[in-house]
Amino acid sequence: MNDVAIKDLLYRMADDELIIGHRNSEWTGLGPILEEDIAFSSIAQDQIGHALANYGLLNAEFGEPIPDIIAFSRNEKDFHSSHFVELPIGDYAFSLMRHFLFDHAESIRYSMLTVSSFAPLASLAKKIKGELKYHVLHADMWVAKLGKGTEESHAKMQSALNEAFPYALGMFEPSKLDKELKSENIFEGETALQTKWLEAITPILERANLQLSNLPIKERMYGGRQGYHTEYLQPLLDEMTEVYRLDPAATW
Repeated sequence: MNDVAIKDLLYRMADDELIIGHRNSEWTGLGPILEEDIAFSSIAQDQIGHALANYGLLNAEFGEPIPDIIAFSRNEKDFHSSHFVELPIGDYAFSLMRHFLFDHAESIRYSMLTVSSFAPLASLAKKIKGELKYHVLHADMWVAKLGKGTEESHAKMQSALNEAFPYALGMFEPSKLDKELKSENIFEGETALQTKWLEAITPILERANLQLSNLPIKERMYGGRQGYHTEYLQPLLDEMTEVYRLDPAATW
């Protein structure tokens, strides 16, 4: 198997999950209602757990550093996260729309990976797929409720979709190693994932009276997978690694 291609895939997945997990954790204590405060905290915990599991595979299967070192010791340019997950939380409408778009992509990605020829990843995907089911149910419920709610809630959700969509397309930035992943039946690739994702989210958005058809599908925010990031990533990394950097050799 192509170890380089698998490692690249795992880093892309794990870095997205780590960064959006920390972004979503910023809603702790700030949710519009207590239920959502708890929900976003739980979702964030799951996402960071998924990052940990993928970093663990990198360590166990390929001899990469332990997860703590991978997560807290790399420079910004060494991260493979998409621009989408790096953006600040914004208002609740934006974070909810990002949650909807991201978790649908993740749910489909892990469903595809359950049949991966790389057995450790297929096994992990079967576990994570079940957890993501509840993320998607939560996102779908709130997108429908607010999209079909008041004139104000509908306008905020449509505005959030307009803002988020070009960045969301950056999740599917093609890798030069996609061909190897596909030929070895490890993963079908980002283009196939994007197609499945659009097929899944479009009818849900339409039922919520939200318009996807007029958005600039050709506009994509690429670069994150190659180490070119938004202005928001480094400040997040500084905050995220503050305690670790006090004493990297400390044990807990």
